[in-house]
Amino acid sequence: MTERILLTGAAGAIGTMLRPRLARTGRTLRRLDIAPLTSGVGEEVVSGSVSDMDVMVAACSDVDAVLHLGGHSREASWADILEHNINGTYTVLEACRRAGVPRVVFASSNHAVGFRPVGEEAGEHLYPRPDTYYGVSKAAGEALGSLYHDRYGLDVICLRIGSCAEEPWNERALATWLSPDDCARLTEAAISVPSPGFRVVWGISANTRGRFSLTEARALGYAPQDDAEVFAASVAPAEGLEKVYLGGDFCSPDLDAVWE
Repeated sequence: MTERILLTGAAGAIGTMLRPRLARTGRTLRRLDIAPLTSGVGEEVVSGSVSDMDVMVAACSDVDAVLHLGGHSREASWADILEHNINGTYTVLEACRRAGVPRVVFASSNHAVGFRPVGEEAGEHLYPRPDTYYGVSKAAGEALGSLYHDRYGLDVICLRIGSCAEEPWNERALATWLSPDDCARLTEAAISVPSPGFRVVWGISANTRGRFSLTEARALGYAPQDDAEVFAASVAPAEGLEKVYLGGDFCSPDLDAVWE
């Protein structure tokens, strides 16, 4: 069992969901964020940015694995995406190299391939078709992970997370949903599997309507237990771009208004 895990972006939605689910006797969760954090039993807290190399190198000291969740979780300006998502991921990987951390689990996203048509099967090795600057940052993070594995021998697993929430909120999410419990199961598999090398895997539950291959994720030891279909009667039907592209509304240029 991994003894000390560093979680970047620990105050975010996924970090908050994973906090109790990754807790184990004999394990320390070292939680890092720019937002205020409280420390619980078996936890350590670090305040700072994933873009600050000194902070990250210090945070990586005596760490067995890094779960990199930090950065913007939706679309933002190019300058912000570049600094916090792309440079932030580089900084995390480089800090791991300098500190001797053997493994990084990177929270990538379905938005790295968001312009993929809905009707096509989504295997593990889809080439990038990002739907946003945010999606570009996730594709860049996967490329950086590949480089740091091939060049420095770092184990890097990129989780192309779908829609991680307590419940799916629309018809699109019936295919892309990742339950919090399955997210923890996938993360546990990614930090525990021996010698994974570099992998890109889908982070999706065992959804009846899923179009995403879980072959590589299962090869890590992931055994999803949940299915979004139990919520099917209560979600809104797909509309507009949700019926066309994997990334749904993220594919709309109207999203530019979020940051302009």
